[in-house]
Amino acid sequence: MAYVDGFLLPVPKRKIKAYLEISRKAGKVWKEHGALEYRECVGDDLDIKGMTGFPKVARIKAGETVVFSWIVYRSRAHRNAVNKKVMKDERLAAMMNPRDMPFDVKRMAMGGFKVAVDL
Repeated sequence: MAYVDGFLLPVPKRKIKAYLEISRKAGKVWKEHGALEYRECVGDDLDIKGMTGFPKVARIKAGETVVFSWIVYRSRAHRNAVNKKVMKDERLAAMMNPRDMPFDVKRMAMGGFKVAVDL
């Protein structure tokens, strides 16, 4: 079964364009190094009655929205190999200064997940 790195982060709405520009570049790096999929999704329908919404989980502030993203790999070992290459890629390093990011990196949530159902 595949392996997925998932991310949830609050991004100021006024910085979504800048965030997506960085994401497009980063996604190309991940794909070149072997990631199977790279997805970035900007919150659209986030007020679901009776459910704990992503805005609450991500602790968004006024003027922010939620970005939900994931990267798919063949396996955890494949993820580790791809990420090792990605982290050494100079193109990514040039984009990853936390002070230049269009969001607060300390508020980003992430984790690795085993795919349990794949229909």
